Amino acid sequence: MSMETTPPRSVPVQVAHELLQAGQRYLDVRTAEEFNAGHVEDAINVPYMFKEGEGMVKNPNFIQEVSSLFSKDAEILVGCQSGRRSLMAAKDLIACEFTGITDVGGGYSAWVQSGFPVKMST
Repeated sequence: MSMETTPPRSVPVQVAHELLQAGQRYLDVRTAEEFNAGHVEDAINVPYMFKEGEGMVKNPNFIQEVSSLFSKDAEILVGCQSGRRSLMAAKDLIACEFTGITDVGGGYSAWVQSGFPVKMST
């Protein structure tokens, strides 16, 4: 397996919203705290990183957890708060042979700014 991975396809939230309506699944890679404060409707939360002390540490089981929820050829939109973590997560997933990965540019912040529906966890 070569270490050269193609960068993930990244789409603006307007396109992500259309893809979601067309049946793609939304993988939210933010922390559980961020997710519970509000998320894209029907999103599935698998944190890419955890808060630890003052910083963030990568979730060592990220790929395993995603693999238990999605098949390798599932069409998955990967989103985070601003677009940084989702890009890293998308690269990792592609490196592990997931084929339907699309990064959500701008993340949840852009989603909210665009006025798309969000859900709060109760």
